[in-house]
Amino acid sequence: MTPAVKAILDKYEGTSPAVKQKLARILMHGRLGGTGKLVILPVDQGFEHGPARSFAVNPPAYDPHYHYQMAVDAGLSAFAAPLGMLEAGSETFVGQVPTILKLNSSNSWATSIQQAITGSVDDALRLGCAAIGFTIYPGSDLIFESMTQIAELRAEAEAAGLATVIWSYPRGGELSKDGELALDVGAYSAHMAALLGAHIIKVKLPTAHIEQAEAKEAYKGTDWSNQADRVRHVVQSSFAGRRIVVFSGGASKGTDAVFQDARDVRDGGGNGSIIGRNTFQRSREDALAMLDKLIAIYRNEE
Repeated sequence: MTPAVKAILDKYEGTSPAVKQKLARILMHGRLGGTGKLVILPVDQGFEHGPARSFAVNPPAYDPHYHYQMAVDAGLSAFAAPLGMLEAGSETFVGQVPTILKLNSSNSWATSIQQAITGSVDDALRLGCAAIGFTIYPGSDLIFESMTQIAELRAEAEAAGLATVIWSYPRGGELSKDGELALDVGAYSAHMAALLGAHIIKVKLPTAHIEQAEAKEAYKGTDWSNQADRVRHVVQSSFAGRRIVVFSGGASKGTDAVFQDARDVRDGGGNGSIIGRNTFQRSREDALAMLDKLIAIYRNEE
């Protein structure tokens, strides 16, 4: 174990050695292994957006093995996906990349802002996963049900020696569309994930917008135009950097924007990127080249 990884794990007081071992498996794997930085491939968009919207632009991506192989060949830290996708390659790729089983999912037709439980801790153990993943929607009228669900699943995962990753995406309720990416809302959402016991927190990169009227005084007088500073504040809100925080790649965008986001995450003290559509909606060659450069950025080589 490297000093960088040991320093991260030392911050997880009250966490079992078995869970720390799973976190170490992720932190020590791949081309960023030992650096304290992560690049994770998440492929749950088939549930969220449908297969055509997700994969038609790059047809090989309909095959779960394509994503496993991408994570392996790119030397990524982990691969996260729902039950069916992980099952479809679990024997072929056993031991080649740490996996995270996404336990809840939604679809683009639903009118309520909520996700259904689509996997279990037992499934994660059976598939040899390092962690479970779960999405919450702070702001949704159904957030309290989701909080209860992840509290129970997190306790079950901890007892089984698995780490927990929480996707914390503010949405619904009185939040405006701009508010979903607001700095104060994003920091609040990351803090909620930390309070719920997340070992790894996944959030979106925030804008400089401040949504909550009650919070504007606290943010007054500070220039939030620099994205790295906004990342730093989200990390600060995650127990002053005592929790691993990775940032979503978001909607498809140009490579220059992807690379600049990674630089800002790095410079702001974030732990890395969890990036899906911006990889698998490109050709394999282009995706591997992009991931190679992302890893170089997080290794301070670019």
